[in-house]
Amino acid sequence: MCVMSIKSSLSKALAPHVTDLAPNLTASFVREALTRAIDGVGPLPPAALAADRQLREQHGDVERAVHEVIENHVRFAGAQGFITNLGGLVTATVAIPANISGLALLQCRMIAGIAHLRGYDLADPKIRNAILVCLLGEDDVNAMVRAKKLPAPPMALATAPVHSVDLDKVIAGAVASALIARVAGKRLATTIGRRVPLVGGLVGMTADGFATWQVGRYADKELLPRPRSS
Repeated sequence: MCVMSIKSSLSKALAPHVTDLAPNLTASFVREALTRAIDGVGPLPPAALAADRQLREQHGDVERAVHEVIENHVRFAGAQGFITNLGGLVTATVAIPANISGLALLQCRMIAGIAHLRGYDLADPKIRNAILVCLLGEDDVNAMVRAKKLPAPPMALATAPVHSVDLDKVIAGAVASALIARVAGKRLATTIGRRVPLVGGLVGMTADGFATWQVGRYADKELLPRPRSS
């Protein structure tokens, strides 16, 4: 049986149980991850403070600071991807929720840092919605806008004249579903045909790092500079 056939079989077997592996991954979880990313949690300082530190290190050059914020979080994401993908399917009940939580937190923090450097108020609910939509990535956002599941891409949401409470739930739910699908799919890729745990860790590191780089690039492109308050 070829690798693709094995992957397809495993996907069908695991797909109905993905939400069981991450039972707390709900819209409220996504919002909580964003809040912690912005406010700071554990050893990670608040997103704005970390971004301001990068701005000072880059001598006030906003674009270079944005680049450093992205690069730093790509490294962070790679490290957590390595750790949470060392085991196989037998450890999925622990690793998938941990991997989802880590990615959500780090990517939210990265996008929030970019938004702050570009002059956006992280306390504004419209900005928070734009940050979460950036997590979906350009392809998913474009598809959802075409299907009228989202009213607009991140930049338009961030600069909308009014905030929609109903849209909060739609966005958080879409992000939760996307994170489950991505991490569960990557879990299948890292466990097919391998017996050496280190291989899974390396694949996870590469996948999470690259995914975070893609999200950072999208946020960089979408969240255009606004006048910074003095």
